[in-house]
Amino acid sequence: MERAAKKEAVEQLNEVFKATSVAVVAHYSGLTVAQMQKLRMQMKQAGASVKVSKNRLAKIALEGTDVAAIGSLLKGPTVIATSNDPVAAPKVAIEFAKANEKFVILGGSMGKTVLNVDSVKALASLPSLDELRGKIVGLIMAPATKLAQLSNAPAAKLARVIQAHASKSEAA
Repeated sequence: MERAAKKEAVEQLNEVFKATSVAVVAHYSGLTVAQMQKLRMQMKQAGASVKVSKNRLAKIALEGTDVAAIGSLLKGPTVIATSNDPVAAPKVAIEFAKANEKFVILGGSMGKTVLNVDSVKALASLPSLDELRGKIVGLIMAPATKLAQLSNAPAAKLARVIQAHASKSEAA
């Protein structure tokens, strides 16, 4: 790699690390190209990305970012999964690791907080940002729906009483 290409790679990685809220580091040795493509596709669908780079360049790119704590994990053939949603990258990484034993999660970082393997698993078990938004909207809408039902109930009861009284009058 030329010096200019290295500098550009470091700058690109630095931008990625500054923009991300969570990073997961894993070993990927022994995975086929098809498996790596599948991982990349799953990450992209979840709104995350996967980066493979030289560890030395990645450590330089980590300087001055919130996820700088993952520098100690960069040993051997590593892949770094990043996402803005704190749950997306860990969730896909854990699911992929279950299906592929050669994909070994080492740890990660969420902001300045260092995550071990168990922390990454715990983060992956949380609901995604979209699921949480859906639950919040449901909670907000529920009282309004019940209020509308309660306000319509007395009118409906009154209409049924009048109808029953009218039916009784016609029968007599």
